[in-house]
Amino acid sequence: MDFLVKFAEGFIGMFEKGGETFMGMFTGIIPTLICLILAVNALIKIIGEERIDRFARKTTKNIILRYTLFPLLAVFFLTNPMAYTFGKFLPERQKPAFYDSAVSLVHPITGLFPHANAAELFVYMGIAQGITTLGLSTGPLAIRFFLVGMIVILIRGIVTERITIAMMKRQGISVTD
Repeated sequence: MDFLVKFAEGFIGMFEKGGETFMGMFTGIIPTLICLILAVNALIKIIGEERIDRFARKTTKNIILRYTLFPLLAVFFLTNPMAYTFGKFLPERQKPAFYDSAVSLVHPITGLFPHANAAELFVYMGIAQGITTLGLSTGPLAIRFFLVGMIVILIRGIVTERITIAMMKRQGISVTD
């Protein structure tokens, strides 16, 4: 009988802890995320969507910028999953590589810009909790995570673009603009 009582208390306790965690996030990170999203949307309106469109087309002409700055801007301004729509500025041969870069950035960007992918914030905060438990700042962790992420997305973008072009050529698909 004691086993059933302990099991029931533990079962309900799990949901009580979940509720406490939810309320902590609801009074902590969620208002911050809402303010960040509002600020990004306001910035897009102030700059103008047409200017952003022209800038994106210019940025994608350079392979380094195409797989670093371009995914960063997409994820920062449109957030996950809308960021992938920035692929519309690219020719077909570059779309898979852009997607690969952008989807690989939604994890590393979270420490610095939590609004970009709020769902990943829980993963990042889980990792960062070990750092804060030691009494250390999470700033250096967020910056290192971001910098390594930028290097990784560049490599992934270039490799995926090369693979895509090779596969298109094998299938007789034109790879010119």
